[in-house]
Amino acid sequence: MLQFVRLQQQTPDKRPASARREDFDEIYARFDPERAKQQASRCSQCGVPFCQVHCPLQNNIPDWLKLTAEGRMEEAYEVAAATNTFPEICGRVCPQDRLCEGNCVIEKGFESVTIGSVEKYIVDTAWENGWVKPPTPSRELPHSVGIIGAGPAGLAAAERLRVQGFQVHVYDRYDRVGGLMIYGIPNFKLEKEVVLRRWEQYAAGGIHFHMNTAVGQDVTLAELRERHDAIFIATGVYKARDVELPGADLAGVVPALDYLTASNRQNLGDTVPEYENGALNAAGREVVVIGGGDTAMDCVRTAIRQGAELVTCLYRRDKANMPGSMREVHNAEEEGVRFLWLSAPEAFLGAGSVTGVRAAKMHLGLPDATGRQQVAPIEGSHFVVPGSLVIKALGFDPEELPVMFNEPALAVTRWGTLKVNHRTMMTDLPGVFAGGDIVRGASLVVWGIRDGRDAAEQIAQYVLAKASLQQAAE
Repeated sequence: MLQFVRLQQQTPDKRPASARREDFDEIYARFDPERAKQQASRCSQCGVPFCQVHCPLQNNIPDWLKLTAEGRMEEAYEVAAATNTFPEICGRVCPQDRLCEGNCVIEKGFESVTIGSVEKYIVDTAWENGWVKPPTPSRELPHSVGIIGAGPAGLAAAERLRVQGFQVHVYDRYDRVGGLMIYGIPNFKLEKEVVLRRWEQYAAGGIHFHMNTAVGQDVTLAELRERHDAIFIATGVYKARDVELPGADLAGVVPALDYLTASNRQNLGDTVPEYENGALNAAGREVVVIGGGDTAMDCVRTAIRQGAELVTCLYRRDKANMPGSMREVHNAEEEGVRFLWLSAPEAFLGAGSVTGVRAAKMHLGLPDATGRQQVAPIEGSHFVVPGSLVIKALGFDPEELPVMFNEPALAVTRWGTLKVNHRTMMTDLPGVFAGGDIVRGASLVVWGIRDGRDAAEQIAQYVLAKASLQQAAE
């Protein structure tokens, strides 16, 4: 170990931008075994591992780096899987530059260890060698848990509960498991087979999936509470934030998730009328994406691959203040995306269909209560960006679950997220727990996994304690 003084940081080979623009394949090649060992050996094995401290899952990163450097790959996988339900997904989509790698102690002067790439290599190796097994309990319990939502939080909870022997039923309104991992994140960041094989594995382990089942329509929350000993709500947040500007109702002004879902469904082989008729297809068009987060980066890079003539990203702050991953911004720049920093939309132009966006230049002012610099328009700085497809990537808010589920007693916060006791993760309804984005707001996959695992522990304690009291009463 400690080879950072001798070996430079090397990521897996990245495909040329000209080739990446032509397909939706992942952009990084896989580490070859020798290079993976070398890069893992750069870890300093520091006494206080800040990579682990800044990981939401507190993954034992130094341990599995050391095992990889020594070629002990099956042990490395066991350590990685001990704290993370989906290490192969986190290795692909986590913003390591903001989390583990960004806090690596050798970052200053020697560049960080390529933690994400090594993590991906470890688990891909485990899948190839058959080390990844279905969640098989040592004993079956009679208690059942219903999970609403098959995204990262719901699946993480399902896996943990199933390992303990609970009868687990997952309900989701979509036709495939994965939530935003399947329909929101493009293939070039997360190939769908990586998600779908987990679905097959969990089904083989005895987790029951009820797809195309919308709670509140096909089944009520009250019915699920009668059916199961506990409920975990992990629906995520899908309501697109909007911007009230003139021309917002013009054809060609679309929400980001609609656009990304159409692209992902088309890549999965589905028939997507909105893609086929061009409504959600960037081919041959000038595209404007409004926003600066990871969803905006997914949109601009998808539009490039669909064959857009020009892709422009409007963001009201500067590059240093973008909320998305800098790595994703750099990849987008390589692929030909044009960024207009300090630019905010004022109106959508056109008659019937959008033809462009009128925007104004902005300047940064003093920090607000959150610490971010405030922005204000510069007088007389208006300009027009041509575009026949304008994608609004402004983030997501919670849907009105008490209304959707026909359960007024389901309390929400002033932001619309579900209100829970943060120690037990239980809502105001006894036996109904919640976690993931529907509690914390739009966040990262890794935080969803953390919430799902934590919720599973609380649910197990609640159900077993309740069963023990019932037995004592009898």
